[in-house]
Amino acid sequence: MQRVSLGKYGPEVSVIGLGCMGMSGMYGPSDRAESIATIHAALDAGITLLDTGDFYGMGHNEMLIGEALKGRDRDQVQLSVKFGALRDAAGAWAGYDGRPKAVRNFLAYTLQRLGVDYIDIYRPARLDPDVPIEDTVGAIADMVKAGYVRHIGLSEVGAETIRRAAVVHPIVDLQIEYSLISRGIEDEILPTCRELGIGITAYGVLSRGLISGHWQKGAAKGGDFRAMSPRFREGNVEQNLALVEALRRVADAKGVTVAQIAIAWVAAQGADIVPLVGARRRDRLAEALASLAVRLDADDLTAIERAVPKDAAAGGRYPEAQLAHMDSERHG
Repeated sequence: MQRVSLGKYGPEVSVIGLGCMGMSGMYGPSDRAESIATIHAALDAGITLLDTGDFYGMGHNEMLIGEALKGRDRDQVQLSVKFGALRDAAGAWAGYDGRPKAVRNFLAYTLQRLGVDYIDIYRPARLDPDVPIEDTVGAIADMVKAGYVRHIGLSEVGAETIRRAAVVHPIVDLQIEYSLISRGIEDEILPTCRELGIGITAYGVLSRGLISGHWQKGAAKGGDFRAMSPRFREGNVEQNLALVEALRRVADAKGVTVAQIAIAWVAAQGADIVPLVGARRRDRLAEALASLAVRLDADDLTAIERAVPKDAAAGGRYPEAQLAHMDSERHG
C-alpha cells in the first residue's frame, strides 16, 4: 500500500482510507462481526487511515473501532475523528457545538470510547455558526499542546473559513464530499486548500452507493439516510442511475467495475486527495482496494467526463435544509 503525506503539515497516510460511518446504522442495519472483520481486512491490506465521528451511532462507531483495534499497534493507525454534531435521544440532529469547553468535553469521551490516549486528526464536523472558527481551532490547538491530539483538520467548510482557521494553527486536511457527481469543491475550495498546503480527504466518493454500480431504485428503507436524500428520490434517481449506466460502459471497456472507476477518478484528481471508501463489508472493501491498480489515461478521463458531465446529477447532495447551514455551500 502506497502512502502519501496528508497535506503539507500532516502525517503519512495510506493513499486510500476507510470511512466507518456506515457500520453504525446511518445506512440501515449493519453486522457488527462483519464490520470488525472489514476493519481488520483494511488494516491488513495496509490502510492506515480510519475515519469516524463521535456522533455516528451516538458513540457506537468509536466503540466499534476501539474493539477492532485491540491488540493492534496503535502507531500503525491514524484515527480521524469529527466532533460537534448534536443529537437527541431519538437520533435527530440538533445543531453543532464548537465552543472550546465543548471541544474538551467531546475529546475526553472520544478518547475513552476509542480506548486510546491521543487522536491523530481531530476536526469539527461542521462550522458552528455561533462560535468563531478561531475559537474552535484554538481549543483543539491547546489539546495538541497537551498531547491529546496530533493534527487538526476541518470538515465541510468554505474557503474563507479555511483561511481563518489556518492562521490559528496548521491545518492538515479538509474532509469534504467529492465525487464524479459532487464536484463543487473544484471552483474555490480545492484551489484554496492547494494554495495553503492542505490535503483533501474525500468522502462520498461513490455518492453513498449511488454511483457504486450496485444501487437499485427503491433500495433505501427506514433508518437509511438515503431515503431522505434528494439524489435517491423518485424523479431524480432515474436520471442519476442513467449516468451510472453510461459510466458502466466506460468501466466495462476498461475491464473494471463502476465503483473502481469512480474511486480511481477521485484519486486521479491529485496526489493531495485521499479517497475515503465507506465499505462495511469485506467484499466491498476488496472491490474498492482493487481501484488502486486502475490507471486512467487522458482518453479514459475524457470518456468518463462524457459519461458523467460536471453538474449532471439530479438533486442536491443533502436535503436543502441541511445545505442551507453548510459553510462549504456558501459562495463568494
